[in-house]
Amino acid sequence: MAQILDSLPPEQSGKILCCYINATSKIQVARISNVPNWYFERVIFPGQRLIFEAPKYAQMEIHTGMMASAILSDTIPCDRLRLTETDEDENDGNQTLAVDVDNNRDISSEIHKQFALLEARTLASYSTSYSKD
Repeated sequence: MAQILDSLPPEQSGKILCCYINATSKIQVARISNVPNWYFERVIFPGQRLIFEAPKYAQMEIHTGMMASAILSDTIPCDRLRLTETDEDENDGNQTLAVDVDNNRDISSEIHKQFALLEARTLASYSTSYSKD
């Protein structure tokens, strides 16, 4: 999903598509602060999935807490949150995206894994339909 207000600087190469799921019962703030000339910060509600583009070397900080306070609870390399493209889906012949769920520590149940895969497939179908226009 392209970021409109805070897109990556044009000199950034090696962008990857990533997915993070808040599998906790608390509101989280995801922040990437190690990319020069770029600001990325999003609020992620419990159960919400965040799909974003980032450079391979980016580090996502996850801050968890209540309304007035938050603590840095995790730092995840974005290459561990990478969505990978599969060759073809056997059912319909379309290319799909898959979440590297083994490397995503915050996906805690099979249900969340299935939702992440479903959302990735939906995103891929939207990008395919837009690229045909």
